[in-house]
Amino acid sequence: MDNSIKDEIKKKYSKIVISGNDDCCCMPGECDSGDSPIDATKLIGYSQKELESIPQEAILGVGCGAPINHTQLKEGETVVDLGSGAGIDIFLAARKVLDSGRAIGIDMTDDMLQKARENAKKGSYPNVEFKKGDIEENIPLNDNSVDAVISNCVINLTTNKTNAFKEVFRILKNDGRMVISDLITDQELSDEQINSEKWCECIDGALTKENYLSCIRDAGFEKIDILEERAYMDGEKINGRKISSLVIKAIK
Repeated sequence: MDNSIKDEIKKKYSKIVISGNDDCCCMPGECDSGDSPIDATKLIGYSQKELESIPQEAILGVGCGAPINHTQLKEGETVVDLGSGAGIDIFLAARKVLDSGRAIGIDMTDDMLQKARENAKKGSYPNVEFKKGDIEENIPLNDNSVDAVISNCVINLTTNKTNAFKEVFRILKNDGRMVISDLITDQELSDEQINSEKWCECIDGALTKENYLSCIRDAGFEKIDILEERAYMDGEKINGRKISSLVIKAIK
């Protein structure tokens, strides 16, 4: 990943975890700036009951879907969340795989990792672990060691999405599945048009649907399904481009 963009991402998400999310980053268009993180998170598919079952500090309102709803986790499985933030999806996953399973969060932002570990301690999760890692360079897990990988509006923050998907493919067991939520666009930007702040808001790094799916295929995945697709900002254009959110499932 370009180091300048990576540094901006770290700064932005450190600020979010310390000061809160005031711009509905990565939300699919229904989010109002006055919505609480819980209200915003319910809009993308999480239930009130789910959100009440986990540490409230884990809910930052920075996703664009609810991939965990489609992952069909089972007791005893190992699940990994890429860009796990303060831990929302990992804590929900931990309740599905139970104590015999493992729920592992990967994030590259120190403040996020610290907050997630604090939340895990508060919630007493014996099967939860958080690791520092850059998902497009090296996910700190062994080959063929994971049953499921989830990610919520994070892959679009990388500058080499194929590398990120190759890392997912590497750590998944045979027949393991990846379920991710992310943003796509109808028109990609040139290098000269890219704004690092907008990249950090999940916009300028978005690919077209065709190119996004090509990155997944290039990583080795063959069984790929789009489970959900909806317009961002109610279909209004952002800098002349339409943005949509997807939930995608791929099997190794």
